[in-house]
Amino acid sequence: MRVIVVDGQGGGIGKAVVAQLRRALPELSILALGSNSIATAAMMKAGASAGATGEHAVVYNCTRTEREDVIVGAQGICLAGGMLGEISAEMAAAVAQSRAQKLLVPISACGVRVLGVREAPLGEYLAELTERLRTELEKQNET
Repeated sequence: MRVIVVDGQGGGIGKAVVAQLRRALPELSILALGSNSIATAAMMKAGASAGATGEHAVVYNCTRTEREDVIVGAQGICLAGGMLGEISAEMAAAVAQSRAQKLLVPISACGVRVLGVREAPLGEYLAELTERLRTELEKQNET
């Protein structure tokens, strides 16, 4: 399983995701994809295995995924114009159409509110994300 973390702006959510996953599941391969170099650098500093920056990097890597891969990020990564315009239509389409499973953090800053989703602190979402990935990793190791 490869985990692809996509983020933009200052990379704060991506950094928190990478740090949490690196602590809890150190064996994971984590690819940091930033819409800008600041976001990529923040995720690399948090412990990502590799990183790349920009629209082409996001499109290239998200379109070359397998079903066992997982893309993680704020829900804005699959919305054209998400993250204050940093997510292009091509980036959003690449994430949305990827064969990988998508685990999105429901941050409402992008102007989208998903009904039925409870609001919680980022730490709770990260704990839920970690447990979901731990379960998926265990399933893959059994086969």
